[in-house]
Amino acid sequence: MHPKKSPLQAMAIYSVILSQLVGSVLIGVFTGMWLDEQFGTAPLFLIICLLVGLSAGVWAMLQTVRKFESGDM
Repeated sequence: MHPKKSPLQAMAIYSVILSQLVGSVLIGVFTGMWLDEQFGTAPLFLIICLLVGLSAGVWAMLQTVRKFESGDM
């Protein structure tokens, strides 16, 4: 049986998840835009880096939720 988590812990986990998802997507978008500007391939690297950033954010979110559920956080 898991001990009850406080509302502040829930708010903390939500803000960590949000920042991981938003941060990784923004890094992917800006990296893709920069690469497109360097190589002149308008939407190619933007789409690729957006998908990589999104998948990295989802992976980080899953790792965070697993840690939180196991009680390591």
